[in-house]
Amino acid sequence: MSNIPKPGEPVRGSRSGAPIMALFDLFGRRWAMGVLWVTCENGPLTFRDLQAKCEGISPAVLNSRLKDLRDAQFIHRVDEGYAATPLGEKTYRQLVPLGALAKEWAKVIEVSE
Repeated sequence: MSNIPKPGEPVRGSRSGAPIMALFDLFGRRWAMGVLWVTCENGPLTFRDLQAKCEGISPAVLNSRLKDLRDAQFIHRVDEGYAATPLGEKTYRQLVPLGALAKEWAKVIEVSE
């Protein structure tokens, strides 16, 4: 298993082991949330297709993120390539409203500057 953040263990930014902090640590890794997002929005993708959709990601980083997300059980291998697990899909559905909130926040910050 890769060295993924785990609930119940100290993680980057927190010694409490709180599950939310482990999740934020995992998704705070370069491209982790992007790989999950692209996979959920596009369905199963081959490595090359996923790399093309994640413009600018190197093969090494993609390989590393796929390993992390597979070990964390957010993504799995299927005949067509890589796909989100049910947990990955559920996580994505929770992140979509957070994305909308981030856009709203960006507007507020822009107005206040």
